Amino acid sequence: MSPAVFKLSPGVQSYDWGKKGSASLAAQFGKTCVDGFQIDENKTYAELWMGTHPTLPSKLTSDSSLLSEHIKSNSALLGDKVINKFQDSKEGNLPFLFKVLSIGTALSIQAHPDKKLAKKLFDERPNVYKDPNHKPEMAIALTPFLAFLNFLPLPNLLLNLLVVPELKPIISSKLIESLASSVGLPTNPPFDVSTYRQTPCSPTDENKQILKQIFDALMSADKDTVTTAVRALIERYKKGEKIEEAEKSVVDLALMLNDQYPDDVGVLCVFFLNVVELKKGEAAFLEANSPHAYIKGDIIECMATSDNVVRAGLTPKLRDVPTLVEMLTYESGPGDQQLLQPTTFGSQDQATKLYDPPIEEFSVLRVELPSGGKTSHRKIEGPSIAVVTQGSGSIVNGDDKVEFERGNVIFIGANEEVTWEASKDLEVFRAYVEA
Repeated sequence: MSPAVFKLSPGVQSYDWGKKGSASLAAQFGKTCVDGFQIDENKTYAELWMGTHPTLPSKLTSDSSLLSEHIKSNSALLGDKVINKFQDSKEGNLPFLFKVLSIGTALSIQAHPDKKLAKKLFDERPNVYKDPNHKPEMAIALTPFLAFLNFLPLPNLLLNLLVVPELKPIISSKLIESLASSVGLPTNPPFDVSTYRQTPCSPTDENKQILKQIFDALMSADKDTVTTAVRALIERYKKGEKIEEAEKSVVDLALMLNDQYPDDVGVLCVFFLNVVELKKGEAAFLEANSPHAYIKGDIIECMATSDNVVRAGLTPKLRDVPTLVEMLTYESGPGDQQLLQPTTFGSQDQATKLYDPPIEEFSVLRVELPSGGKTSHRKIEGPSIAVVTQGSGSIVNGDDKVEFERGNVIFIGANEEVTWEASKDLEVFRAYVEA
């Protein structure tokens, strides 16, 4: 009978935005868990992929066979409920993809399509959009983590349009007046910051339509206009001249983004999107059709099994501005609306926190144990993948025990009660699906 708990050899992705050499957490973990992996200190390492996605599928450490093939031959590892719920699981595919990301420079301004749009994009342009699945995702900070998350509250965004002179050639006065009228705020100076920082109401359909026109104007602006605006902005910020109160919090970020992506329209997104900093252990859930960009830090990420990304800024890759502008929901509000609060996992288990987003493909557990500590997890009616981010110890399943250290990745089959034991202060993240 096949063991229900075993180690995996995942894969490491090298993208330009990753961290270099041993500074990358993805590379550090890869050195421990990926067969034959050696760190090149001159190379950037961005992501550790854990799952069955065909782009970089995980393998069993024991014999290098594909995890997907092993699951297909041992369907009990999935559990009947998952097999019945997710059609693709019959082929040995997990409904989630688990990652560790090490972010050295900002990722693109992007969004992920919902299921309907993903299928349409895949049917029309399979060379660009590689699968027909949606990609809701959750990020949990391993270190202080900075990101763009969705649109600013509309009064805040309006204030930026009124006080940042470099935006005037891009966003017409007519659009600014329309936005001001729709939120009931003035467009004439002096501008009292507190007036525009009031608690906003949920955006109306009219608000959303105006925001769509504004974002379209920004993202569709011709290159020369954007370049002129960004250069003027950066020059003003470097000189420290005439910086309004509303701008002060984004000066350093704008300068950093321009160093990474000179003259890019994404630099101007500091005036349109929330800038959110997560502390270690804090999480954000990103729904489909929501604009975002990871800026710096290290995170655990879990998503539905897809690699679909629609990009429009801070990237040398293909920019699909028309699709992005059309697909967004144009919800807006404070950045902390995106945050996901963890809860306890079982009344008796104080060592485990549950991050449970409002989707069916995945949830994530975080286990923290002191040296010598242990905790048990109930049977979960679906498969799991766990990554050890700190410490060492073992996982016990009946008479079987698998020892692990920082960087190891472990598969846990469905309907198995397991106990985590720490030999050094331990942190483990466990992604799972339970239909």
